[in-house]
Formats: sequence, structure tokens, C-alpha cells
Amino acid sequence: MKTAILLSLLMVLAIGCRSVDEPNPDNTNKVLMLKIDYTTNTFEGGKELLFSKDTNVFSIKTEYTPPGDFGSIKIIYSELNETIFNGTIIWMGTGKITYPENIIPADSFSIVMTDDFVTPSAGFENIFNPGNQIFDYTPVWISVQGLVKVRQYLRSNPNATVKIFLYTPSVGVGNPLDWDWIIFLKN
Repeated sequence: MKTAILLSLLMVLAIGCRSVDEPNPDNTNKVLMLKIDYTTNTFEGGKELLFSKDTNVFSIKTEYTPPGDFGSIKIIYSELNETIFNGTIIWMGTGKITYPENIIPADSFSIVMTDDFVTPSAGFENIFNPGNQIFDYTPVWISVQGLVKVRQYLRSNPNATVKIFLYTPSVGVGNPLDWDWIIFLKN
């Protein structure tokens, strides 16, 4: 009887334990990408990107190919050398986001049930601004600051800057109706 109880306890402990090499889903390194319409500041959707390697630092490297006819912008999580965004840019046409794929629509994101307004304590960092334009990010931020996911990321990493850039898939006679703000938050 004692042996059966002891064996049962050991099995429960073995099932409940995770290998040291297994990523802990609660501590997974994550980046939240959000897409906001440029002309209306309407939240359009987003994607949570998961990484097996962990780092406390989140810096960005860009690879930009100017659109002679066809160009692109790639955003890379420097510390992990992982692409977190890739989009084409077409002169006198319209490019598209090629990564991440399967962006989750806005109506799939939960909204907080309070009227409070939160701002990122470390502010915003424009990670790609070839024209060195000055932007007011407040209207963009208003559309996403009430998302439950955004609040979770801000709580998890309160001293992080919000990474932002304007993705313009159409240039030349570009159409601002095609443009989107892209925001990145790290947990």
C-alpha cells in the first residue's frame, strides 16, 4: 500500500515537472506586432511572435531596399537575428506584408473594461524613418492602448520603448490609404 502511494506521488511529480531545456510558456520571449491604419488610426490586427531564445534586450536592425521599381523593408530583432516584419514596397503600385503571415484580425483581441488611459513610460522609438519626419504617435497609440495584450506587455516590460514605424507599400504616387503604422512591444 505504501509503495503504491509513493509510486503514485512520484508519477504525479514526474508529469508535473518540465525539463530545464523546455521553454516555459509563461516566460517565453514574445514580441507583439500591431497594425494600425495610417489615415484613420484604426487598429486592424496583430500577431504575437514567440521565440525560444530569451534576452532582456530588444533592439532593431532594418534592411531597406529602396523601391527603384520594387523594394522592401525588413525589421530584424537584433539580439536573436530573427525577422519580425518583412514587406514589399512598389513604385507606382502596392506592395504587401510578407511576414508575419496570418495577422489576427482586430476583433479577435480583447479590450479592457476600464476607461483609463496608459502610455508607455519609455515613450516611442521610430525604428524606420528615412524622411526624418516628425510624427504625433498619440492618435496611433489611442487605438491600441486599451487592448488586454498591450496592457500585459506593458506590465511585463514597463521600461521598454514602443517600437513604431510607418509602412508605405505604395510610393511614387503612393496612396496613403494603403499605408499602416506598425508597432512592436516586447514582453
